[in-house]
Amino acid sequence: MDETDQIIIRLLAADARRSLADIGGQIGLSPSAVNERIRRLAGDGTIRRFTVEADPAALGLPVLVFVWVALREDADEAAFRAHAVADPAILECHHVTGAWSYLLKLRLAAIEGIEEALARLKATGLLARSETVLALSSPVPGPHLPAARP
Repeated sequence: MDETDQIIIRLLAADARRSLADIGGQIGLSPSAVNERIRRLAGDGTIRRFTVEADPAALGLPVLVFVWVALREDADEAAFRAHAVADPAILECHHVTGAWSYLLKLRLAAIEGIEEALARLKATGLLARSETVLALSSPVPGPHLPAARP
């Protein structure tokens, strides 16, 4: 990946609906050359998807919560990961170093949803402990909300 590819990615990240002609005009390439580069970047997995940035509050999900999770020593990590993938409140799940096993990012409709989400996590029987942190504001918010999952 060269500097031109990196510029294309930055331009698309700012506005995925930007025209090939507009991108080409900014970097000195024809629309067809830009299209070929985007196809290559998508084909090799550098560009994973094209998405939309949505306002969580407008979608009825104004509450942002982070949950630190420590799994039990005998926990089935594959089962925990499967739960994280299936739970629609969990936007992100990160396997981390340190005292915790995972860091989860959740979006919820109301504060009461925190207790429900934690109950679902605890019902797996895989947790040793957890710590929940409520975000008060997001000066640098994430770029998008993932699509709904089963």
